[in-house]
Amino acid sequence: MKSAKSARLFHGWIVVWSVHVLLFTIFGATYSFSSFFPALQAEFSANRADVSFAFALAVFLYFSIGAVAGVVADRTHVRWVAGFGIACLGTGLFWASRAGSLMEFYAAFGLAIGFGVGCAYVPAIAAVQPWFIKRRALAAGIASSGIGLGTLVVPLLAVRATAAFGWRGTLEILAAGTLVLGAAGTLLLEKSPQRLGLHPDNAAHGPVGAHAAGMGWLEAVRSRTFALFFSTLLVTGLVQFMPFVHLARHAQDRGLSAEAGALLLGIIGLGSFGGRFFLTALADRFGRRDSYAAMFALMGLAFAWWWVALALPASFASLALFAAVFGLGYGGYVGLAPPLAMGFFGALNLSGIIGLLYVAAGVGTLVAPTFAGWAYDRTESYAIPIVSGVVLNALAAWIALRMPKAEG
Repeated sequence: MKSAKSARLFHGWIVVWSVHVLLFTIFGATYSFSSFFPALQAEFSANRADVSFAFALAVFLYFSIGAVAGVVADRTHVRWVAGFGIACLGTGLFWASRAGSLMEFYAAFGLAIGFGVGCAYVPAIAAVQPWFIKRRALAAGIASSGIGLGTLVVPLLAVRATAAFGWRGTLEILAAGTLVLGAAGTLLLEKSPQRLGLHPDNAAHGPVGAHAAGMGWLEAVRSRTFALFFSTLLVTGLVQFMPFVHLARHAQDRGLSAEAGALLLGIIGLGSFGGRFFLTALADRFGRRDSYAAMFALMGLAFAWWWVALALPASFASLALFAAVFGLGYGGYVGLAPPLAMGFFGALNLSGIIGLLYVAAGVGTLVAPTFAGWAYDRTESYAIPIVSGVVLNALAAWIALRMPKAEG
């Protein structure tokens, strides 16, 4: 007969689902940007590169601030840091709804996404890792699948809200929703099983070695593994966020409706949900490093199909295929990055190390959406950034295979 302690729900799974709700909230708000892209162009008489820069700057800030937030979370409590992020997110979205110029929108949206997501994302996703060893990739995948679900649901709702209330009213609704759901997602966050008298995997005894400790900052950053890991995120980051900003707009260029464009973004979210929920679980069996590399290859194949689709008659189906495959690869690699980092570097300074790694993605993201908009403004085609997506993801896969196979 099981004891009361062993029969109760393991708190690690509560943390997983709390992070799922939190990531649904913050990334649903982030990726709704494409839903009012045309409205921002019209409101501020701006070209695609200028509007795209708002998203690029915001995401660059959240990756960069994530490094600092991770360090603070390692020293304090993840709930405090994530809660501060949610407050910034709601405040910034409301301010953005009142923006009178594109520069003011940059500042407001940068505060919302940059500080809001930056303070919430890295500490929250890092908090999942110390709770699991055997099923770490599965747990991380379930938690991060909130991003995919948010990408599926919120942009579709934002399109309808924009049609009914305008882009300003939509941002007000997003501000209120993120404060309510985000606060709910932070309430049960906890990064230390030992603080609750528990151990990873709900085991009777704690693990030994690297699982209970971990590398110092300098030791990790100076390692070859960190350099390779950082490089994969930098290289894919140079193209990764281009579809999130430009795919819906591209669909409208080819004669599809705004709702169809939002649905394509939702299909990326659905694919991302599948990648995080199912492909990350398979990685526990087939190896996390090799699975991580395979995700970049999958994104490269998706971009190759998008390039082929440019020469085909415009159709929702061809773009939906790109969105689904890209989403699978994107969701899989984002879901696998934190458990890989835990295996390589240990739990001691994990939030900060993940934050430092994500600086690479931030640098790449500062380039990707703006470069795609610049290329379109000059050539009236997305062909150049799409081909770049093929090449750079192939390079990221090759670099990933140079990483160690250690699966700690």
